[in-house]
Amino acid sequence: MGWSSASAAAVSPADRFDWFCATVSSDVMPFSLSTDRAADFHATMTDLDLGTVRMSAFAFSPMSARRSAAHIRQGDPESYQLNFVSAGTLWVNQLGRDALVTGDIVLSNTSRPSETACLRVAGPVRTLTLQIPRSALPLRPNRVDRLLAQRIPARHGTGAILAGFLGTLLDQRQHCGDEELSRMGAVTLDLVTACLAQQLGDPEERPAEACAQTMLHRVHGFIEHNLGDPDLTPQAIASRHHISLRTLYALFQGRPESVAGFIRRRRLERCHADLARPASREPVQAIAARWGFASATAFTRSFRDAYGTTPTEHRENARRARQAETGH
Repeated sequence: MGWSSASAAAVSPADRFDWFCATVSSDVMPFSLSTDRAADFHATMTDLDLGTVRMSAFAFSPMSARRSAAHIRQGDPESYQLNFVSAGTLWVNQLGRDALVTGDIVLSNTSRPSETACLRVAGPVRTLTLQIPRSALPLRPNRVDRLLAQRIPARHGTGAILAGFLGTLLDQRQHCGDEELSRMGAVTLDLVTACLAQQLGDPEERPAEACAQTMLHRVHGFIEHNLGDPDLTPQAIASRHHISLRTLYALFQGRPESVAGFIRRRRLERCHADLARPASREPVQAIAARWGFASATAFTRSFRDAYGTTPTEHRENARRARQAETGH
């Protein structure tokens, strides 16, 4: 599923704050959390997998959070965290800067120590939170750092567009399939980039490396959506994105694999997963064809090179492993 929800109401009242602390530390990143309302703590969380980025909707009783250098060493997603505070007031401190945010947006860096606290709150604090890999944001890090712990208006302009989009995305999640949600990641990243660039004062300036990074993410998304097309070739990808074949190859320079290698790996990973599914009764060749392999011989050879076993042996090994686990 492309989204999931959890609530502290599922555990006993005495354990709800501890549950929230453990969930946030394991699912988001390590923090030290504190509250004076542990005996009556309420929290809900909804996560959306948007492929490139991750979005979470939080509603929680007032509390404070501290992320120290020790927490960063314990676990760091190496991301920017963008919070749209739709209810309540959030105080954020990072790099010696402070921001009080109500109804607006604030940005932080998960690799830097930070403090957060809820101030002047009668009801629950509500945030829509994006976790954006720093490598995915097509803006120079030294420039983005200027926006950390600064209030970014969300009542007009690109900030309002971004906030409205995030709210709509949350509301419509049940009507979107996994692939639809995944494709929304690229849209979300474009809106975040536009919003931050506007705050930096140069919405039209997109450095060459930023444009290349954006194009690479679009190419990745296009490949993921078209893996089953046997005619998915570098030339077809270049034509679809109105770039030359040379430019496409340049996007993948310095990366672990070429564009053809990326396509092959992702196709093999899809086949590997499908072959291991308990309910799968499809012929191996049918699964290979579904993910774009036109030649059964070439598929078997590529599968063996990647995983050290044949597709048939992998399916049988997965079946035996399930039998060992379930006893039948």
